[in-house]
Amino acid sequence: MSAEARRFQRTIENFQCSNCRAEVRGSGYTNHCPVCLWSRHVDIAPGDRAARCGGDMEPVGVEPQRNEYVLIHRCQACGHEMRVRSGREDDFEAILELARRTAGP
Repeated sequence: MSAEARRFQRTIENFQCSNCRAEVRGSGYTNHCPVCLWSRHVDIAPGDRAARCGGDMEPVGVEPQRNEYVLIHRCQACGHEMRVRSGREDDFEAILELARRTAGP
């Protein structure tokens, strides 16, 4: 896939989280539930909505990076992993709980 085809595509969509059922108001950069941090496998490149899988993506890790956190999601249907930035609207306690749960020994 060319660099041009991989560019971020802003797509503003509201959705209901398939995990916790929260109603999420999208900003065009929203790609996961800010309540439980789960996502859906809908993108190949960020925002393109080109993935056909559609599986639920479980948050399986978090990495601190500069002044933000990067969430790691794994698709429960196909195993694809994706890293995405956390957002200001994300529940910080949920991020901390994910970090505690997935930290090594």
